[in-house]
Amino acid sequence: MKRILSFVCAVLLTVCLTAAPAEAAQNWRQVYQNIEAMINQGVSQYKNGDIPTAKNTINDSYYGIYEKDGFEKAVRTTISSKNANVAEYQYSRLKKAIREDLGAEAVENEAKELLALMQKDLATLEGKGAAGGRWASFWPAFLILLREGMEAILMLVAIVAYLAKSGNSKYLNTVYNYATAAVVASFATAYVFSQLMDKFAAGASQELIEGITALVAVAVLLSVSLWMSGKTSAQSWKNYIEGMMKETLTTGKARALGFAAFLAVYREGAEVILFYQALFNGSSSDTEMIWFGFGAGCVVLLILYAVIQFGLLKIPLRPFFIITSALMFLLAVAFAGSGVSELQEAGVVSQTFFHAPWFPNIDWLGLYPTWETCGTQLFLLIIGAVTMIWRHMQNREKNA
Repeated sequence: MKRILSFVCAVLLTVCLTAAPAEAAQNWRQVYQNIEAMINQGVSQYKNGDIPTAKNTINDSYYGIYEKDGFEKAVRTTISSKNANVAEYQYSRLKKAIREDLGAEAVENEAKELLALMQKDLATLEGKGAAGGRWASFWPAFLILLREGMEAILMLVAIVAYLAKSGNSKYLNTVYNYATAAVVASFATAYVFSQLMDKFAAGASQELIEGITALVAVAVLLSVSLWMSGKTSAQSWKNYIEGMMKETLTTGKARALGFAAFLAVYREGAEVILFYQALFNGSSSDTEMIWFGFGAGCVVLLILYAVIQFGLLKIPLRPFFIITSALMFLLAVAFAGSGVSELQEAGVVSQTFFHAPWFPNIDWLGLYPTWETCGTQLFLLIIGAVTMIWRHMQNREKNA
């Protein structure tokens, strides 16, 4: 627990350092007005025949204001993920209309639709702010830390519990060192992109890095999950226990687990820091409520960490491997969905929405209503099912 407290302190220090140079405060209406002015400017540039400049202007309004100033995150955390996803999809439609030169009327209509969506979100944000008073600054700070922190917590809990259960506690320092290094790397990345976005609105690179990191994490999680699931059969379990009595976990495997922890923390860390910077920039005199939300989020995450880890450590060894293997696999599926979504925002992967009101938008599960994200997750689920059936058949043959 001391290690986790030190880790949280490192996060707190990082946010302090990032939030310190906050610029002049602006409310959500001012942010929206800046977005509106830039989108209208892009439409005018397109009408004048300057397509490359129009594309850059629309991109700047998205990466340099909509994301950087926290409007997108505020919508996602205080209203719904669906609203944020629909606005992002409309942004992609506007950029596509400009890129494919569909004509002034089409571009103007897409821009009007986008601004109408944002106006509705703005009205909701302002309504929540008026109704909630200073608590309107508390809830985004609390919810964003809780949502982003849960993915990293689940990963750390599974790895730490495995090392403790298998008698390899000496490698815990490796995992915690990698996680702490991820906090430092998150701060460095957030600072660099903050500076770049101020000058060049280079937010697409941030989305690209986050997407690639998530997909690398998927590969690591799948390998760890498959390795753990291989210990669930009676004979494999017997061999593993006998081997564990003779030798401990190799340094290479310990580093692989540490790398998995690094990716989980790093992927969430930079996003949390950038969002908190936007929160501080957008606050006026209620910054203490942001810190209150941050502190409450840390407390809840610590409690969840302790409860989940205690529960896992109480599970007998063989069921433990089954549960942690399944947890790692489900995290890989969630990371795959969110990773593809990040690449979609970066413009690397196409974005094909399907309009199904019943379909949930759940960020921490990577569930988004696009064929690309759902297709990737479905593919992984099929692979998991086939692997499970294949291993079950192998175990039956061995037992026979």
